[in-house]
Amino acid sequence: MKREKLKSRLGFILLSAGCAIGIGNVWKFPYIVGQSGGGIFVLIYLFFLLIIGVPVMTMEFSVGRASRKSPVKMYQELEPEGTKWHFHGVVAMSGNYLLMMFYTTVAGWMLDYFVSTAKGDFAGLDSERIAEYFETMKASAPEMVFFMAVTVAIGFIVCSFGLQNGLEKVTKAMMIALLGIMVILAVRSFFMEGGEKGLAFYLLPSIERMKQAGVANVIVSAMNQAFFTLSLGMGAMAIFGSYIDKDRALLGESVNVAMLDTFVALASGLIIFPACFAYDVEAGSGPGLIFITLPNIFNHMPMGRLWGSLFFVFLSFAALSTVLTVFEGIISCTVDAIGVSRKKACLINGVIMFVLSLPCALGFNLLKGIEPLGKGTSIMDLEDFLVSNIILPLGSLVFILFCVSKKGWGWDNFTAEANTGKGLKIKRFMRGYMTYVLPVIVVFVFVMGLYSFFGK
Repeated sequence: MKREKLKSRLGFILLSAGCAIGIGNVWKFPYIVGQSGGGIFVLIYLFFLLIIGVPVMTMEFSVGRASRKSPVKMYQELEPEGTKWHFHGVVAMSGNYLLMMFYTTVAGWMLDYFVSTAKGDFAGLDSERIAEYFETMKASAPEMVFFMAVTVAIGFIVCSFGLQNGLEKVTKAMMIALLGIMVILAVRSFFMEGGEKGLAFYLLPSIERMKQAGVANVIVSAMNQAFFTLSLGMGAMAIFGSYIDKDRALLGESVNVAMLDTFVALASGLIIFPACFAYDVEAGSGPGLIFITLPNIFNHMPMGRLWGSLFFVFLSFAALSTVLTVFEGIISCTVDAIGVSRKKACLINGVIMFVLSLPCALGFNLLKGIEPLGKGTSIMDLEDFLVSNIILPLGSLVFILFCVSKKGWGWDNFTAEANTGKGLKIKRFMRGYMTYVLPVIVVFVFVMGLYSFFGK
């Protein structure tokens, strides 16, 4: 079966960025920036993005483009005979399923809140009742399952139309709309009375706040954010690499994707902090910021229903861009593994994904008694832990070792592929760093992730 290709370079960059851009960019990154020294944290983050995220992404793109296969088959094309690198292909495919088992529920929350905001359900509610609204939503099994099912249906229906006519066309439009809406919301925030204090808190470098957070903590946070923001380690980027031509060198393309991902993360803070300071509300992190704090602000803002609806459209697009691109990975793996058509792969996986997503959607209501990681935890916490703390860092380590090891694909093969085409190239002097230092950094991120999780 002939491998499909993306229509344009812009499509490739927007698809890859769409996969990387997720809810974490919005509900986690701005808060960490604000608490960790503002502009100082951003500079440290960008440094780690360039020395960790970009090289690993380049490796993943290269393996995909050289093999022209999805994770379940790509290692077989490139690995030396008798080696077992291909075992990671199965783990990578499993990681895509596992990520979507909880991410479809989170994306469903965004769609639910967009509908509720547009209908005016938050009008006249005080902060306490808005907080109750979020808890009531999660406690309603039919509501949670319905919006999760809508997310799954949208994802596989779009992908069923093909790579160019479905995924690329829709993601392009959605990402351009997402960036446009962000700019509109950010400009709106700039002109809020009192909003300039929020901008100063967010972006001006502050040694004081960096010291309060702890210099070592800030560095580790920046390292973690730079590593996890790009969704590396489970083969999603390799799949997009397999869909592109060889006219561009891959290091430069990785930089483009990383910069677009960073722009969205930074711009989220430009929307959130001026609004929080203008209305004298503390900006927190996580779901509380999105589903309690911000609806409360929009509720008291002139034309708040419009701005709130636009904000949740933006969040829905951010979530759906990830859903669509990861679903594409799942479909690609299915087509390669069992040789069915794209439409049949979409149908099969639509049913499988709906069933696999049920435990998370029901984990806040009917299955609330299941607390897999201790008191107060949910099924979502377990699934998130397995993806974020195990599959992504260890998968990235496998990609690195495969590309630099003589017992894997090897440095020469990797650089020959990565450097094919116009643009930024990998230089010979980078070999020592990428072979010996980069794997150690990724192991450090993995160990620190486990330590911070279990050391709570």
